[in-house]
Amino acid sequence: MMAKTFRAAITAHDSAELLSIRRGIEKEGLRVSSENHALSKKPHPTSLGSALTHRSITTDYSEALLEFITGVHQSPNAVLTELFDLHAYTARSLPDEIVWGGSMPGELGPDSDIPIAHYGSSNIGKMKRIYRNGLGARYGRRMQVIAGIHYNFSLPEAFWERTQSSAGNTALLQDWRTEGYLAIIRNFQRYGWLLNFLTGSSPALNRTFVLGEPPEHLTNHGSDTLIGEFATSLRMGDLGYTSSAQDGLQICYNQIDTYIKTLTDAIVTPHGPYQALPQNQNEEQLQLNHGLLQIENEFYSAIRPKRITESGEAPVRALSNRGIEYLEIRCLDINPFTPLGIDDNTIALVDTFLLACALTDSPLCDADSRAIDSVNTQRVLNAGRDPTLQLLTAEGSAVPLTELALPIIDMMHEAAVWLDGSEKTDRHTYAVEHAKRILTGDAESPSARVIRELKDRQVSYSTLIGDYSQTWNDAFKRQAPSQQVNAALADEAIASLRRQREVEASDTVPFSTFLRQFYAQYE
Repeated sequence: MMAKTFRAAITAHDSAELLSIRRGIEKEGLRVSSENHALSKKPHPTSLGSALTHRSITTDYSEALLEFITGVHQSPNAVLTELFDLHAYTARSLPDEIVWGGSMPGELGPDSDIPIAHYGSSNIGKMKRIYRNGLGARYGRRMQVIAGIHYNFSLPEAFWERTQSSAGNTALLQDWRTEGYLAIIRNFQRYGWLLNFLTGSSPALNRTFVLGEPPEHLTNHGSDTLIGEFATSLRMGDLGYTSSAQDGLQICYNQIDTYIKTLTDAIVTPHGPYQALPQNQNEEQLQLNHGLLQIENEFYSAIRPKRITESGEAPVRALSNRGIEYLEIRCLDINPFTPLGIDDNTIALVDTFLLACALTDSPLCDADSRAIDSVNTQRVLNAGRDPTLQLLTAEGSAVPLTELALPIIDMMHEAAVWLDGSEKTDRHTYAVEHAKRILTGDAESPSARVIRELKDRQVSYSTLIGDYSQTWNDAFKRQAPSQQVNAALADEAIASLRRQREVEASDTVPFSTFLRQFYAQYE
């Protein structure tokens, strides 16, 4: 029903106004030695400011895992330019290190060699640190040094206002917007495996990433590389962002209240194995709580409904109070063959895919449909390029991947025409046509290229990604950001350190009280 309304509104109004997509990028990257590409054990550089309070440069799980955060931009070129500036500034701030250009890390030592990020002595800084202690204790530190790209997507307010008016809907606008984004999420769950197929670029990894015997779908390439011959994204599969403990966590995107309740229950309900963990380790609190999830971010998902939170506000409270504001797409690997790990063609592809999800009917999901979606996704992650691979239809029958993929491409083509018309360009149509060529074997996917170059060059995964990483780092150093941008980032680094000191000085309650007050939001 909503899809029909969306189509009608786009037809009746100025599509440029309704389809002026807003996007932002969060891009992770490991700091490694420029000499041997070993994982950095150095603290977060002071020249990059405070990881707690810097607006654009922070850390993720590890002290060595940088995260670049752009602002929200209507122009794809603007968001890529900002991401470039952050890379270029950082490259000049790391005299003997580079930023790793792949999703899977290079050679790793024991877990204890992976440094957990520090955020200072404030209550919020301690909370971030302990949360990461908990992730390491629950899942191991290896999983936490995988890097990816999070793509934040939103449709303009005019889109929601016009479509609500066209539908004659009298609910609060935030409720209409939330319902529309949930419809997109459900379709993303149905069809998102296609993005894994088209953009996945982590079909190989260093042997040291796997503790014990590797899974059957991986084979040896030389002595220190494992490859999935037909894999697309090991990062998103069983070796990556996965948790057996979360297998029973049935997240439903039919209604926002159900989504919030499921996450809340997972946070407040003790989980036996996590209760059994020690309270402290190395004189630090080991985890924030004993729930299946410490906080919402611990739920591993390829897509998340998001709302900017106020200071100290839990994400589920923000969603409950003000509804969904944007979508966070979390399934994009870092493409090692592009300097930024993402390019304009990928942005056009993702935007088109998400709009197609909005313009396509999105039935409510149930346990059976979620199971089918999960099977299809895992098959594509592990063996998506296998020409014999079959996926499941909504009815449960097995068909070749292309039989399910080509109708989605047709959906995307229609969305591409809308977007190109609104922007007076052909970039979206080109992205869809290129995607179709990948499906038909007339163009190479990033994952296929990784496997081909490993074999053609007879090199290891670490050598291949290390070579590209060094090339991009050298280019960043040659193409410095403008004097104005450089000065602004230098000023922000200094200001962020000052803001951290102010946060630390402003705490008025003990950490235990702070934590109790935070979790009271889930009661």
